[in-house]
Amino acid sequence: MKIHEYQAKELFARYGIAVQDQAVITNAEEARAAAERLGGFVVVKAQVLVGGRGKAGGVKLARSADEAVGAARSILELTIKDLPVEKVMIAPAADIGKEYYVGLTLDRAAKQFILMVSKAGGVDIEELAVERPQEILRFHINPLDGIDEAGLKACLSQAFETPHLLEQASDVVRKMYQLTIEKDCSLVEINPYALVDGETLLALDAKVIFDDNALYKHPDVEVMKNPEEYSRDEIDAKAANLSFVSMDGEIGCIVNGAGLAMATMDIIKLYGGTPANFLDVGGSSNPEKVLNALQIITRNPRVKAILINIFGGITRCDDIANGILMAMKQIDIKLPMVIRLIGTNEEEGRALLADAGFEVAEQLSAAVQKVVSVA
Repeated sequence: MKIHEYQAKELFARYGIAVQDQAVITNAEEARAAAERLGGFVVVKAQVLVGGRGKAGGVKLARSADEAVGAARSILELTIKDLPVEKVMIAPAADIGKEYYVGLTLDRAAKQFILMVSKAGGVDIEELAVERPQEILRFHINPLDGIDEAGLKACLSQAFETPHLLEQASDVVRKMYQLTIEKDCSLVEINPYALVDGETLLALDAKVIFDDNALYKHPDVEVMKNPEEYSRDEIDAKAANLSFVSMDGEIGCIVNGAGLAMATMDIIKLYGGTPANFLDVGGSSNPEKVLNALQIITRNPRVKAILINIFGGITRCDDIANGILMAMKQIDIKLPMVIRLIGTNEEEGRALLADAGFEVAEQLSAAVQKVVSVA
């Protein structure tokens, strides 16, 4: 689960991480009073759950209350990566002497947390990670042992040159780690972690992502959930007890089992196609799930063909077939559909679909090649 920058900064403040004062507005005229309260010279930032706001025109400096109103108005008219800007955050403009990057996330291969630090923070950190990865320092934290203070000091001293800066950076890493552990975060990031006034480090931006699976433990986190993080399709899929993630491809996928669904997407890519979604109907033999899945997939204008891949265990192939036939009666499906059924009651399922004029594959590779070709 993602939250907005202003929400992350509020969380940082609760954990003692130094941030600026701020105001959040939804109407451009509200920027006037906010800018006057914050000193007049302010930065106005779009609040959307995607990166690249600055390059999209979603971050502007304003040197007066009038300029702040104009900046807020223009930003509130933007759509950034398909997300309309509905809120802006206003904060005092900072005199930045240097920008650092500090991020804490999971290294799943090592089964540890990993701290990443760079003394070249800012908007181009993604390019830095690709072009000059050696400039990003890495330090692992074993959750069973906690932070190795000597190792942390050795890592951070390569980026923060003076004892005063090193002390501040060490303190903020400890607090980031505390936040990560206590709130089940999968990412806590500060970029830029900025040097202002020659001696003070401030979190001028903040990004926090939480593990969805742990939200039941944190009602205070769940109330920060933002509806725009989830597409209408994802919301409807959750209501229908379907595991669904929107993607950008042209082949709609209906599969049973998360592992098979991921393997199916890999094979689609192998044969030159791109999946439009991850969709796991689960192990239930409920034809209604197939109907709901097809309703969600067919309203995606990017989808050019549909692949249904069922390996029947608990899921019965004849129930899947009945769900497809039910959907055909209720939805006007004009897209080509390729179906692969194998497993429990596969012969009954294939017979039902054959009687309705469908061709059903047994081999996954053949089904995927077919759906890629028709798409």
